[in-house]
Parts: sequence; C-alpha cells; structure tokens
Amino acid sequence: MSRTFALPGLTGPAEIRIDAAGLAHIRAGSILDAYRVQGFNAARDRLWQLDLWRKRGLGLLAADFGPGYLAQDRATRLFLYRGDMAAEWAAYGPQDTQAIVTAFVGGLNAYLALTETQSDLLPPEFTRMGTRPAFWAPEDVVRIRSHGLVRNVLSEVARAKGLSLGGGHETDELRKHLSPPHTPFVPDGLDAADWPDDLLDLFRLATAQVQFSPERLRATREEAWAWSKVDAHGTVGRTSAPPPEPSEGSNNWVIGPGRTATGRPILASDPHRIYLNPSLRYAVHLTAPGLDVIGAGEPALPGISIGHNGHAAFSLTIAPMDQEDLFVCEKHGDDPDLIRDGEGWERIARVLEAIPVRGGPDETVSLAYTRHGPVIAEDARRAFALATVWSAPGSAAYLGSLAYLDARTPEAFGEALRYWSAPSVNQLYADRDGRIAWFMAGKAPRRPGHDGLLPVPGDGRFDWAGFLDAEELPRAIDPVEGWFATANEMNLPPGYPAEDRKIGFEWHEPWRATRLRAVLGSQDRHALADSQALQADVVSEPALRIARLACAVPAGSAEARQAQDLLRGFDGRLTAASAAAALVEVLWVRHLRPALIAALVPDAALRRLIPPGDTESLLTRLEAVDRPAALLETALAAAWTTCGTLMGAEASAWAWGRLHQALFAHPLSALGGDAGWDVGPFPLGGAGACVMHAEYRTDSFRVTNGASFRMVVDVGGWDASVFVNVPGQSGDPRDPHYRDLGEVWARQGYAPMPYSPEAVAAATRHVIVLTPETGA
Repeated sequence: MSRTFALPGLTGPAEIRIDAAGLAHIRAGSILDAYRVQGFNAARDRLWQLDLWRKRGLGLLAADFGPGYLAQDRATRLFLYRGDMAAEWAAYGPQDTQAIVTAFVGGLNAYLALTETQSDLLPPEFTRMGTRPAFWAPEDVVRIRSHGLVRNVLSEVARAKGLSLGGGHETDELRKHLSPPHTPFVPDGLDAADWPDDLLDLFRLATAQVQFSPERLRATREEAWAWSKVDAHGTVGRTSAPPPEPSEGSNNWVIGPGRTATGRPILASDPHRIYLNPSLRYAVHLTAPGLDVIGAGEPALPGISIGHNGHAAFSLTIAPMDQEDLFVCEKHGDDPDLIRDGEGWERIARVLEAIPVRGGPDETVSLAYTRHGPVIAEDARRAFALATVWSAPGSAAYLGSLAYLDARTPEAFGEALRYWSAPSVNQLYADRDGRIAWFMAGKAPRRPGHDGLLPVPGDGRFDWAGFLDAEELPRAIDPVEGWFATANEMNLPPGYPAEDRKIGFEWHEPWRATRLRAVLGSQDRHALADSQALQADVVSEPALRIARLACAVPAGSAEARQAQDLLRGFDGRLTAASAAAALVEVLWVRHLRPALIAALVPDAALRRLIPPGDTESLLTRLEAVDRPAALLETALAAAWTTCGTLMGAEASAWAWGRLHQALFAHPLSALGGDAGWDVGPFPLGGAGACVMHAEYRTDSFRVTNGASFRMVVDVGGWDASVFVNVPGQSGDPRDPHYRDLGEVWARQGYAPMPYSPEAVAAATRHVIVLTPETGA
C-alpha cells in the first residue's frame, strides 16, 4: 500500500516506510531532506498533539479555547526564551541547527497545508473543537521552554516555609532526603512567614499540561483569571492544593561485551515521564548520506535523543541537578519598579503583550523580568524572580542531542555533550568496538554564595556565576566493572567535590538503583531477554520492609491478624495478581505513611508541607521508633478494611492490578461523549520504588508516571533490538497505530526495531512516497 505527496523544499525523492508497529523509516537523499521529511511525518502522525504543544508553549490557547486559558497563556509566555537568537542557534553545537530546524518545520508546515485541501488528513480533534492547526516558525521550536524538566523551586519554597514554621532540618529530611549529607545554607533574614500564598501559582501553571473541561471552556472573561490554580494532581482549576514533588525519572544501563551472552554490548533505556495520549515520545528512523539513526525523540523536535547510529548507541535518564533558584528581590520604597542591586537599584523590565482570545478582543498582559529571570510573584515590598536555565541560550529541552547523533567514540560523545543544557541527564553510551561510558550532562549553575536549597536575596550577593564546564561534571569511560546503570539516584562518585560544585543535593530515592546493581552485578552472561525482564522487574524494597515491620508487631484485632497472615511470606514483588502487594501498598499510602507523618510532625501547618514524604527517611525513622506497635497495628487493621471495601470481602479475590491500572485518556475525554479515544485501562504491577516504575495517585491508584517508551539495543546486532511506545506511534484516533502497542506494553512486551535495509524492507507495511514540488 502506498501514497504519494509532493513536498515543497525537497531537493530529491524520499520515502517513508511504515512497519507493523507504526515505526516510520525515512530515507532521503540529503540530511536536510531527511529532517524535512521527519517534520512532515511527525505532523502526519501527531498533528493534534503538535498543534496543542505549540499553542500551549507560545501562550495561544485562549485564541482557540476561550478566556479560561488566559491565565495559562500568560504563565507560559513568561518563560519563553527572549534572548539573542544568533546565540540560541549557535548554542546547540557545530551542526547548522537553524537549518535543521527550519527544514523540519518546513516539512511540518507542508503537511499542515495539505490538510486545508485534503480534509481526510485533518485529525478529528480539530473538527470536534472547531479549531484549525496553525503554521510554525522555526523559532517556535526553540523558544518554548516551559515543558522542560528543571528543578527545584518547589522544594526551595517548601523548605523555606517549613523553617518559618519552626521546623528544623531533621523535619525537612522527612520531606526530602539530602545526599551527600549536607546542611542547607540559610541566608540571613530568610523568613517565608508572610510570603504570598500564590507565590508558585504562575510556575505551576506554566508547567501544567493542557486539560479540557466543560466548565473551563465556558469560562467568561470575568472568570478568566480564576483558572490559575493547579491541584495536587496537576489539574488546572479554580482551587489549589500543594502538589507533590514531580516524580519524573528513568532507568538506563549499559553492559560491556565481557558480560553479555553475545560478546556485544547491550544498552537499555526506559525513560519515565507522565503518561499521555498520545505518548510523549515518538520513534523514528532517519537515513540519508551521513545520517542513519533510529530511536526515540520528542515529536516536536528534529532528530532523536535515545537510540543508535549504526556504530554507537545512547540513552539518557534524568540526573537531578538543581537548575533553578528563587531570588527574593527587595523593592524600593518609593518606586516599586526598582529592586536592590548591591548599594544601588535596578529597574524591573516590564513587557506588554496582547493575547488573542476566542470570541472577544485581545487581552493585554504585563510580564516582568529581573536580571535573575522572570518575576513569578510580587507584592508591595518584594519581587520573586526565578533564575532558570530556561533563560539561557541552548536550553530547548533535548535539542542538544543533534550534536551527538554521529558520535563514534566515547570521547566524541562526551565532547558533544558540552552542548547539552536541559534537562540535566545521565547519558550512557556503547559502541561496536565494545566501549561503554557514562556522562552527566546539563547546565549546572555556579553558586559561589549558596547551595540552591533555599531562596536567597536578589541583591547581588548570591547571583549565579555562569555554569560548570562539561569536564567538571562526573563521567566514567570504560568502567572496570564492565557495566553501568543509573536510576536518578545520587551517583556522584567517591571523592567528587559536591560541596564545592553544588550541582544538587536532592536526588531520587535509591530503590531502583539498588535493585539494578543487585541484578546486573550478579550476571556475567547478560542477554537481551535479561534486560527486557529487568525493565519489567517489580521488586520493591520499601514494600518488603513495610511488610516485615507489620508482621513483627503484636496484633490485637482480627483485621490486623488477617493482614499479617496475608503478608507473611511476601517476597517484595508487586505483581498485578498479588493480594499481598495490594495490601502493602494500601497500608503504606492510605494509612501508615499519613499516621507516621502525623506522629513525627504534630504541628498541622508544618505537616501539610511534608507529603508525600521521603520514603527512605520515613522508613528509617519508623524502624528507629522504640514503640511503633500501636501505629502499625492500627494501620494494618485499617488497611485490611480498606482493601475489603475496594475489592470485596474475600481476600482471595484481591489483586494489586484491580486497583493499580493505567488508562491512557485522550485530552478531550473529559468533555463527555464516548468517542472511543481512551486506551485501557490496563492492570499493572510495580510502583514508584520498582525498576518497573509505575507511580500512582493515592486517591484512585490510577497509574500516572512510568516508562511509556522502552528500548533494548543489541549493539552491533542492530536488527535484534526492540522497543515499545505506549499506547501507539500515531496520535490520530482513526489510525490502527493509535492503540496497537497498548496491550503489548501492558504485558511488558516489545516490537522489533529493524535497522538494516533488508530488515526494514521485510517489515514494511505501508509506503509514503515524497517528491519535490513541481517547479521547485
């Protein structure tokens, strides 16, 4: 089956081969033609997603969806890159990034233009919402920053508020453990007691996903600014709740040839992000003279960031560097547009912008900036400005991957990573020569006067002094162990000058990394199937420790004794079919954890800052408590009762997968009417502490975060590599590849990732032929 289109700007014929899993294999006569076709193909599969991403990022939602989106538009505009564009384009490496992005956008716009005359190409969401996709400028791709992952302003403010309420560092450790051990620097006079309640509203709103509800779409101009709150689950509304810390993460590992069954390296990657429909990731294969890469990237960006180039494979996970700081700027008593700068004063820059609004006139908004960055809140005495790598040239998320797509040695790969800015990552590398490597990459601010753990005065004493050089970040080339794994944990090597360089003290909890080390360290003939099984591993060390503690205390009530009977023999595996897994997770998140936090933090105002809490710190305290029996016994009995309410009286019918499920809901599902666009639900095992990271909401147990994309690469035996992208490669609900990988993913399965011309030809199910536009 084939279809032919003329593509403006194309210099020679090209083709897109779609395989059985919806993976697009693009072949073109030049590198820029390949990127142009990539843009065309991204629009073919993901036009609604791409259009929504652009309008969200540029602050253009209200033009399509009305006044209920005005506040979000203003928030995202605040974080657009507004610096020099020549410096921006140059910051991504020696390749001509501007030409690449321009070609990509040209292809995207060409497909968009086709939808104006060929209505069957337009995804149905536009018809349902009465909107049209908009054409792109190349600058749109790089100026949008507010979707990128940086950190840790939410934690800074929570820590400052905790100190203002009398909580010390020991109490704050219950909220977030610091590693390496470190006492936060507290600037003189820091007191958050009277900071505005809406201090973080703009930041939360700017980083929120786009959601739809009848109420928000009906919002009037007078109601517009009420839609500025983000609740604990990331939903935009008119009321707010303190959101939990984001749980974005990832795993990756690389096994050298001396420890594999094939004698070739193996590289595995399963980046963990919020579950979306369509998926955040998009897999693609780009082939042209001088370019032959396959893997996953973001649908709105050219190239890939995870995959291989036929000689070397690469993958990334988040390395939780601290890439943002809040500066509290003192205002002049007589002129609120002046803020203190040493012994003098500096003027706040205020920018007026007109936001188009559906059904009415434009809305003029004011955006404020200091030399530190955007002003996210202000009152009569202070302006709160956020210093973030988003403001620096070259910080469009993941676009730095263009620099390493042709790397053929660890040294060349490391050199290319000097152009990587955001998000901060652990990059792993493996090549056909048997070499492997790890690099931490990203813009890490130099903080000569503080450690980034608390807001600081914006009077000049604590300003950033540029960024660390790439060589100052940790790395390991050809490690003697013959393998390397990362899982967002504190992995600074022994002797690293953490106190001097201050790249971050807030890392993810150690459970996944500990499990990876235990498994990989015990295998000397690791196979592709072993990596696939490890990506599906559901062992939870916290669950095992909680069950053991619960079984060790005297149980007075019948419910507590029944709970203990079920938990005895529990091996820590949170399988979807396990009743014990359901009980231990309900015990912890619904009963034991809240009771423990209440016991350890009696002050109610301070206690509100702790949840969800740091499991490592909380378990350590629980195990150290002299008399935890009453706490555990009460929580056990309550958990048994809760499970009965949720799953029925017969414990033999309980199963973790009955509660813990993934539903890939279409963004428009909340508007009602069953269009059949949701995918799932799928019963799942695992939890946040497992290698198969499956974070969930505690109110509904619905899975929210995890590995939507998984990949295992046979380095050198490329055609044996596999991937999965949930719920499917396409974002068009009419396309068979919209949902076809959902069940494959849910049973921890994979699809082939063919690479050689022969394998691609054998896997092809559909061909799209592209020709230069007549007369071009």
